[in-house]
Amino acid sequence: MSDKITEEKIYQALASVPMPGNGQNIVSANAVSGLVIKDGHIAFSLEIDPALAGQADQMRRQAEDAVARLDGVLSASAMLTAHKKQPAAPPPAGQAERPMHQPARHLIAVASGKGGVGKSTTAINLALAMSARGLKTGILDADIYGPSLPRLLGLDKKPQAEGKKIIPHEKYGLQAMSIGFLLDAESPTIWRGPMVMSALEQMLRDVAWQGLDALIIDMPPGTGDAQLTLAQRARLAGAVIVSTPQDLALIDARKGLNMFRRVEVPVLGIIENMSYFLCPDCGSRHDIFASGGAEAEANRLELPFLGAIPLDMEIRQASDAGTPILISQPDSPHSQSYLAIADQLIAQLDEQQIAAPKIILE
Repeated sequence: MSDKITEEKIYQALASVPMPGNGQNIVSANAVSGLVIKDGHIAFSLEIDPALAGQADQMRRQAEDAVARLDGVLSASAMLTAHKKQPAAPPPAGQAERPMHQPARHLIAVASGKGGVGKSTTAINLALAMSARGLKTGILDADIYGPSLPRLLGLDKKPQAEGKKIIPHEKYGLQAMSIGFLLDAESPTIWRGPMVMSALEQMLRDVAWQGLDALIIDMPPGTGDAQLTLAQRARLAGAVIVSTPQDLALIDARKGLNMFRRVEVPVLGIIENMSYFLCPDCGSRHDIFASGGAEAEANRLELPFLGAIPLDMEIRQASDAGTPILISQPDSPHSQSYLAIADQLIAQLDEQQIAAPKIILE
């Protein structure tokens, strides 16, 4: 029987890895953070000066190998991040900031200005709806602090690695990746902004996404640095805004919408989630959060109103059980609503593909 894996043993192993540039090891240089131990799987972050980026991959491999050699360790994963912001060299004239790796033909952000509006449930059902329409689809849970994809898909295991690439989980025909697959569900993610951005970029760049037509990105709620950077650098085909009908939610939804417009990402439309409640006993409709607010906002802004999804126990129960409504009840009216929204999104993506280039004569 192997000895219990402890933080002390892991740090002792990591102390054998030299820190590039200063003669210390990575532990004495305070480069190790965010250590998580889960069922023999170890994850941690390595923070280095951006000036030493050329040596970072070697250091990461050495750190992972040092931990992997410990008795009882099944796998070791290190994420790189920069701890000190350096002024970046300006890009050559006429070139924009280097974009993130493009893992699919179409990257679609599902966003909201605030949490609690059912954005993640909407994202997973839209991904499944697009898959049902014949698109090879993936879903990326970009909420580092509150990942929900493991629960929505009923997955609680670490993904496998092949070389330097992480193999995404596959379930219900979707390729899926979330930080929640790598970290303990009950451990808080206490990461600074640069660490979050490094993790997001690695989940786009270092995951072996295979031949995707569309990647649905379940964005973090709000309009902070992570959301803005993804919007600027991930070459999004467009964004879908999810809101509930009441005025307070719409105020926050406008902030998210305006963020995408400011960075010139097309807004593909607005979904009104928890739009109404149908009493299962008497069949009467109740507008708990008012009704029609998101549709009115879409009309005001001359954006597509993609549809209204009710507040329904079956949608919630299916999501909590790890069998989203499109899987558990594919012929239900709710599933048909998601499929109708997917049809509208696919039509917009097709229009983007066939749009003729502009010819400018000087």
